[in-house]
Amino acid sequence: MMIMNTYHINKGIGRTVEFKGLKAQYLFIFAGGLLGILVSVMVMYMAGVNTYLCLTIGGASSAILIWQTFSLNGKYGEHGLMKLGAQKKHPKYIISRKCIYRYLKSNLQKTSA
Repeated sequence: MMIMNTYHINKGIGRTVEFKGLKAQYLFIFAGGLLGILVSVMVMYMAGVNTYLCLTIGGASSAILIWQTFSLNGKYGEHGLMKLGAQKKHPKYIISRKCIYRYLKSNLQKTSA
């Protein structure tokens, strides 16, 4: 008799998807990366590249993808990549070169007209 392993993907309603420790966007990066590697290896094989070279490139790139995905998951956490991207778009400081009275003066003229 064969015993099949069961994996619990979603642990509840409203919680994020988790599979083998990968959470949220890292799971999609992982799956998309593996799919892209598979397609690229298939294209190289159909183009006539040596079989062993195709397997070596596919295996090495898959290992790098797995390593990087799990390290990003451990370093930034569930929402870390989104926070990192938002932090890069946020300005460090805002420069205002006009005097405060000019702002007040222009606002007063707009309301009185």
